[in-house]
Amino acid sequence: MTTMDSPPQTTHVTLHIEGDRANISLNRPEKFNALNVAMITELIDVFEWTAERSAGRQEALHDANGAPFLRTLVLSGEGKHFCAGADINMMRDAGANTPEENRADSERLDRLFNGLWAHPCFTVAVVQGVALGGGAGLTACCDHVVATANVRIALSEGKLGILPAVIGPYVYRRLGPAAFRRLAMQASRIQAEEALRIGFVESVVDDVATAHVEVESIVAEVLTTGPSAVTLAKELTLGFDRWTGTDEALREWTLDFTSRMRGSKEGQEGLSSFLEKRPPNWKPEDA
Repeated sequence: MTTMDSPPQTTHVTLHIEGDRANISLNRPEKFNALNVAMITELIDVFEWTAERSAGRQEALHDANGAPFLRTLVLSGEGKHFCAGADINMMRDAGANTPEENRADSERLDRLFNGLWAHPCFTVAVVQGVALGGGAGLTACCDHVVATANVRIALSEGKLGILPAVIGPYVYRRLGPAAFRRLAMQASRIQAEEALRIGFVESVVDDVATAHVEVESIVAEVLTTGPSAVTLAKELTLGFDRWTGTDEALREWTLDFTSRMRGSKEGQEGLSSFLEKRPPNWKPEDA
């Protein structure tokens, strides 16, 4: 496998590989990047393709030909708005669909959001304008979000008499129960200040150009961390989320997890580099 083998063919999404970074952009600016079936399908394909080519999943920095595996993923939207949620035509069709068809649509959406939330790379979103419904879901699924000052985020489903159920687990994990419940009931748009206060975004900047400058700094910092450590941090967090055993059993599980990491190739490289006072092999020379 090489990093650039057979990338998915897309129309509504652009994928640009830049070394060990995947840049993914929603590309329906004339529709405010609203999610239709074609865009959702393309995003699923792109997330799965990049995940399979991640350094964390491959447990290697380069493929057999020396091309870098992926370590970061940057998600953005073209035009004035990040993502206005579900396309109006898709919402209209849902009203005429059978329960089985609506279930299939929901399963497709779940595959989209879980593919981003569970992606083995460190994921960064640049969010400008509106992020409504599914757009808020994509925002919640990323590891770090840089928003512009004009951002408006909403769990807007309630205005249509439905609920943010499919995106719910991801927004709930990001915000916690109180904020999720309130935003789901209100279904109104929150501004940048509140989004920052409740943890929907990590930082707010003036404009998209400034946001991309900040992304460069974030990506540079992430590249000093072991790629397997990034990937397994998500596994560790999921283990905590799902834990139903005793406190003693949890402590045992964390001991096993630590032993596994220390015995891995990356763990051995990290410990050796520290003792030998040299940079680990995953750290860029200019970092």
